Amino acid sequence: MSAELIDAVIRLVRLLDAPNDIPALAPRVEGEIIYRLLTGPLGPALRQAADTPSTRIRGVIAWLGDRITEPVNIDQIAAEAGMSPATLHRHFTAATGMSPLRYQKHLRLLSARRQLLAGDVTAAQVAHTVGYTSATQFSREYRAFYGLPPVRDITRLRAGTTSTAPAPPS
Repeated sequence: MSAELIDAVIRLVRLLDAPNDIPALAPRVEGEIIYRLLTGPLGPALRQAADTPSTRIRGVIAWLGDRITEPVNIDQIAAEAGMSPATLHRHFTAATGMSPLRYQKHLRLLSARRQLLAGDVTAAQVAHTVGYTSATQFSREYRAFYGLPPVRDITRLRAGTTSTAPAPPS
């Protein structure tokens, strides 16, 4: 271990004697320790160990969340993950229970439902806002997922009735 790494570990342990300082200082010292480990001789091995299919899928989930309004295809998503489309599909489905494109659709529909509940907007406006080019397609997918067309579902939710549960992802 380098002298800098040893110093950081000692400072972290010494914080046990000053419990009031732990919330403010421990995260900074822990960050320094991680930095020292990743830039030290074992850094390449540690970085490789951290690059698992699960971490790649978490990255893809965040990436899709940032692009719910954008049209994406499986090849783009696979490139983002650094995996083949088949490998991506297998790992993504294991992690989320749905395909990457179905997951993006799910995010869109959740966002649309929140927008419909929150504001005085039409289903057609929300459809466009969440990335659908066709209000008809949006309405069809919304109904398939939530069991009712958008307007009826929102009316039901606002009235406080919950007789129709969302359909399970397919």
